[in-house]
Amino acid sequence: MASGADGVHPGVEVAPLRGRRVLLTRSPDRAGAMARALAHAGAEPLLLPVIDFERAPDQAALSAALDRLAAGEYGWLVISSITTVRALKEVAAAQGRELAAIVPPGVHVATIGPSSRRILEAEGLRVDLAPEGKQSAEGLVELWAYADDSGASGADGAGTVRVLVPQSDIAAPTLAEGLDARGWDVETVTAYRTVDYPADPELRLVASLAAGEPEGEEAPAVVLAPGEANAELQAGRLDAVVAASPSAARRIHAVLSPLDAAALIAIGEPTAGELNRLGLAVGATAATPTPEGIVDAVARALASRPSVSKETP
Repeated sequence: MASGADGVHPGVEVAPLRGRRVLLTRSPDRAGAMARALAHAGAEPLLLPVIDFERAPDQAALSAALDRLAAGEYGWLVISSITTVRALKEVAAAQGRELAAIVPPGVHVATIGPSSRRILEAEGLRVDLAPEGKQSAEGLVELWAYADDSGASGADGAGTVRVLVPQSDIAAPTLAEGLDARGWDVETVTAYRTVDYPADPELRLVASLAAGEPEGEEAPAVVLAPGEANAELQAGRLDAVVAASPSAARRIHAVLSPLDAAALIAIGEPTAGELNRLGLAVGATAATPTPEGIVDAVARALASRPSVSKETP
């Protein structure tokens, strides 16, 4: 198909979300790319931070696990979230080391998708396994079922694969149970706490990432308090609400009402499952946790819904 002088195909909607008002339940420093993608598609992004992240209470246990990792006691390191990268960087920095320096060349690294792969590679780590389809802990376990351990084994020399899984304090057991079912020796350690927004300023994770935040700079969007977001919902001035994780879904259920006044968008199947468990209807699920995937999911959910007005009735 021929395109016009500006590179746009004739008949293709360049702003599929024009006039739509979309509430992102993330803090400004974690919503940049998502908000800009929505704005580029014509939407007006608004922010309601619902969760935040703090350092793990037991820093000694996490530090000791990283010491064992650096000593080559694990065959695999599993990074289940970008927040985990930030948490590990803070501990490594406290030890006077770079993150890449605590992962020996013989240790294999697995993560949950292309975004976290990009972050890890920018930190100097080679990623051996990452799902591109179902980008979640479940997707990683399923992909692992078709991969061997690349010769990785524990330091005991007995051939048992030892796996280190640093994760949130509220992480689902999907990874640990899936790998344990393979007969591998799985050690989980709390890397950070997921808390209601805002985190304690003294405990909040603040380590910067080598690749920059996947969201980029702070989101160019209005930040709402829960009362303000509820007023927008009650007045029918929000088209969609985006839930980025199961923990965010639980906070959305707790602080927002009436949620049937807007389309609910889930990022990933685990988030959709949690929304369903809470009795909330999911308008669409973003297949990939990328800005483009989220814009697509919002557009699909709103395709048959009339646009709201931001004017007060």
